[in-house]
Amino acid sequence: MTESQAASNYAGVFGNRIGFGKSPALLLIDFVQAYFDPDCPLFADVDDALASAIRVRDAARAAGVPIIYTNVVYHPSMVDGGRFKQKTPLLEVFKAGSPMGAWPQGLEPNADELVISKQYPSAFFGTSLAATLTAMGVDTVLLTGLSTSGCVRATCVDTSSHGFIPIVIADACGDRHQAPHEANLFDMDAKYADVVREAEALDYLAGLKG
Repeated sequence: MTESQAASNYAGVFGNRIGFGKSPALLLIDFVQAYFDPDCPLFADVDDALASAIRVRDAARAAGVPIIYTNVVYHPSMVDGGRFKQKTPLLEVFKAGSPMGAWPQGLEPNADELVISKQYPSAFFGTSLAATLTAMGVDTVLLTGLSTSGCVRATCVDTSSHGFIPIVIADACGDRHQAPHEANLFDMDAKYADVVREAEALDYLAGLKG
C-alpha cells in the first residue's frame, strides 16, 4: 500500500482534531544521557528533538505551566525490570546510579519541577502521574520525548485512556530511525492525539501568559 493509499484509507474514519484544552501540563519523557552518548547501545540522533523540547520547556516555564520529567530507573538487581527487561536486556543501562540516566546539558529540572521515575514504557504505568495531573486540574498533556515509537507512544495512549487531551509535539520527539518516528506520529495523530509542530505549541503557550 502506498502512502497516498494509506492516507485515503484513514480519511473520514480517523484524524478528528481535539484541540488544546485550557489547563495544560508539559511532559518530557526520558530525555536522558543514554540517548546522547555514542558509546551507549541506546544512542540515537535526537539532538534536534532535545533542542525543540528545551524551547518548549522554556515557554512552558514562562507561561506558568506545570512541567514533569520522566526517567527510567531500575534496582541494581533489575528485579523490577520484568518482561520489559527480558525483552530488552540493554535496559540495564538504567540501573540506579548509572551515568546514562543523567539529564543532558540544558534539560536539568528546576527544584520545583517534578521528576517521575518509571520502569515501563508508559509514564502512567505504575506511577502517580494520573493522580498528580488530576489533582493539578490538568486537562491537556503536551507530550515530548524519546522514543516516539516507544515510551512517547505508550504514554500518549495512556494519556487518552486516563481522560486527558494528548498533544504530541512532533519536533520535540525523536527516535533512532525516521520510519518508525513518522509512522507513529501518523498513527497517534489518527487515533489518539493531536500531533502538532513546535511553532503551534509555542503559540498556544504564549497565549496562556497572564
